Amino acid sequence: MHKAAVLFFAMCVSGLAQWPAYATPGIPRKADGKPDLAAPAPKTHDGKPDLSGVWRIRQTSYLIYAMGDMKPEEMRPWAAAFYREQADKFRNNTDGIACLPPGPKAGLSGGAFPMKILQTPNEIAILYEYQTIYRQIFTDGRSLPKDPNPTWMGYSVGHWEGDTLVATTAGFNDRTTLDLGGHPHSEELRVTERFHRRDVGHMDVQVTLEDPKAYTRPWTLPVELELMPDSELIEYVCENERDAPHLVGKRGDEAQIPLEVLKRYVGTYVPANAGFASSSGRPLGRNDILLEGNRLMIQPEGFAKIPLFAQSENKFSMEGTEIEFVKDASGAVTGMVQHWTEGDRVSVLKR
Repeated sequence: MHKAAVLFFAMCVSGLAQWPAYATPGIPRKADGKPDLAAPAPKTHDGKPDLSGVWRIRQTSYLIYAMGDMKPEEMRPWAAAFYREQADKFRNNTDGIACLPPGPKAGLSGGAFPMKILQTPNEIAILYEYQTIYRQIFTDGRSLPKDPNPTWMGYSVGHWEGDTLVATTAGFNDRTTLDLGGHPHSEELRVTERFHRRDVGHMDVQVTLEDPKAYTRPWTLPVELELMPDSELIEYVCENERDAPHLVGKRGDEAQIPLEVLKRYVGTYVPANAGFASSSGRPLGRNDILLEGNRLMIQPEGFAKIPLFAQSENKFSMEGTEIEFVKDASGAVTGMVQHWTEGDRVSVLKR
């Protein structure tokens, strides 16, 4: 695995932060005292949907690859060159390695950590456990700054369209990337988020990214938030910048694998090590391996597709994490191993 990815995912293993035996007030409960996450979404005193609570993002695959259905040719030449350079250098100078704020990645992945939303009539604050950072979304009618001083997390304003909060963020600096893969953005990046809390335990967010200086068109990514009842954030301290001088090296050229070999890997892979959970605490699901042109793609259950880059005939890189396909004595593909810092995730092929 790439060293940069190893360091990031090593620090992404976060338990559910809790004050012992303290139940979050105001959450509807079932007869057994457990939170009723399917109950109707709460409202504030002024009748607006109440987005407050501690949440986690399901689509942590956006942390690795946030391009959705964007094609390589839809990147501006300078952005494509920057992305290739980052990959070649194992992304050893990214904001995460340097312990700097994540910028727009926070809204797509939360850094794979919980976040807390606090709502008032004129402002909504989002507190991120990752790096103990925050955002302010002002709903008091103000406009975005006309000539902002670029910042790590940008400037956000919002308004309500029925039961949906529409938040627009601009004024980012260009020192962060959209994902760990190293896709860049310019200071012209504008992010629009549409928050809709469909019930107590679930919130849908549509995140649209638009950066005409770096990409030829905008694109939208669906994000699902899950409530973490009876939980609180914990302090986060980033110290891995001391390891940055050791992150050296250059990625080799991608191996050229015959199309007939790639086709053998296509299929659905289901977990073999039952009970192994992701860093968010959710059980790991299936992975679909797809072939688009001459490129293998991996699509974890419920997440976006991520391209795989060939290192050898049976080993591929998922933006830094090694994927190894397993064959039996006859050469038939039987499974897949994802080599993560937290341990190997073994899957078997079910065609």
